[in-house]
Amino acid sequence: MKQKTNFSCTQCGYQSPKWLGKCPDCGAWNTMIEEQQSPPSARGGRIVSAKSVAMPIGDVPPQAEARMGCGISELDRVLGGGLVPGSLVLIGGDPGIGKSTLLLQAMHHLALDGAVLYVSGEESAAQTRLRGERLGVYGRQLLVLAENSLEEIISYVERLKPRAVVVDSIQTVWTQSLESAPGSVSQVRESAGRLMMLAKGSGIPVFIVGHVTKDGAIAGPRVLEHIVDTVLYFEGDRGHPYRILRAVKNRFGSTNEIGVFEMKSGGLHEVSNPSELFLSERPIDAPGSVVTASLEGSRTLLVEIQALVTASTYGTPRRTTIGVDSNRLALLVAVLEKKAGLHLGGQDIFLNVAGGARLNEPAADLAMMLAVASSHLDRPVPNQTIVFGEVGLAGEVRAVTQPEPRISEALKLGFSRCLLPAGNMKRLTPGGMELDSVSTVQEALQLLL
Repeated sequence: MKQKTNFSCTQCGYQSPKWLGKCPDCGAWNTMIEEQQSPPSARGGRIVSAKSVAMPIGDVPPQAEARMGCGISELDRVLGGGLVPGSLVLIGGDPGIGKSTLLLQAMHHLALDGAVLYVSGEESAAQTRLRGERLGVYGRQLLVLAENSLEEIISYVERLKPRAVVVDSIQTVWTQSLESAPGSVSQVRESAGRLMMLAKGSGIPVFIVGHVTKDGAIAGPRVLEHIVDTVLYFEGDRGHPYRILRAVKNRFGSTNEIGVFEMKSGGLHEVSNPSELFLSERPIDAPGSVVTASLEGSRTLLVEIQALVTASTYGTPRRTTIGVDSNRLALLVAVLEKKAGLHLGGQDIFLNVAGGARLNEPAADLAMMLAVASSHLDRPVPNQTIVFGEVGLAGEVRAVTQPEPRISEALKLGFSRCLLPAGNMKRLTPGGMELDSVSTVQEALQLLL
């Protein structure tokens, strides 16, 4: 059967029988590439048996979820408590950030109880051994396979039946059923689909490493993230020693958990107290510096928010953020101008979350506003004060979830005062912390600045 020519978008995976300058699905220009589609008979088989029958959900026999510990507690936390047998996990991040290092260390721990397979498509076996010696990774049951052919990888896994498999990386793997080059949309899609069927059919968990684009997204079609069970992203700067592992998709656990690591000469080391790490170099009595408490799954993080407000030398003032949403900052600046009377229209505003953390919850609103106001007025916020609260467009300070663990974490690190929404004071007891409640932004500014 003759193969058919098709065109696929490298951004979203949209397929078209003819070339298009602009993708109708995602709107990207010049992303359609020509590929050869394999006939249906050359594709992988089915995941389920032909004897599968439909039944009421209550009659489906339960299956115990026996997770395997990876030997790295921060990785187990992000995975939801460990590695689920038969799961397909995709891990992405910038080049050199530590993806291969983390997986090689995890395979070292898993190999203590059985054989594991590390498939390297980018390095030779000798290069992988050199990296393993630097990390202190060894063992007769940690097997390294330098291979790019998908058929050879699957055949080796079926013969060996390891506890876990790592494919580093999915963009280097190719299948003989397609004529397109490795890393193309069809090759990545087909390889990921075959590995997913291998994992589900054998019960062997599979890690795949994915390259990222200049925008930070997993390279290849978005369908790659839909195929896998879990998507993990490594965040951080290669010039910065700290790394944050975050789950953006997890069928077996929460996507709110994060793992914190520190990159050293001997590999990645777990950080048991991230709050202390993020505040270790905090300046004393510095205007524009405010500490807030953020919830990341079951973990409470204390992070420092830094703001710098200065007169603009350009026609349009800049609003630059690192670690928070820039649109959120623009909203809060508008509330400061309207409700607090601060004239920020001609000011450049720079906001940064120190330590490389990223804040997504609205509980950091009040701290962000106080950091901007502190820098603008050149008045420092008291050092032993922690701030959290959501801010509305009317200038009101709204209650946040779980204030108790936020205050408890602050007490552990020596903070003695907490500025929080009045709505959170109903069921709270001081417990060694001075609690100051506010209901409006104006009250918060008068109290601290």
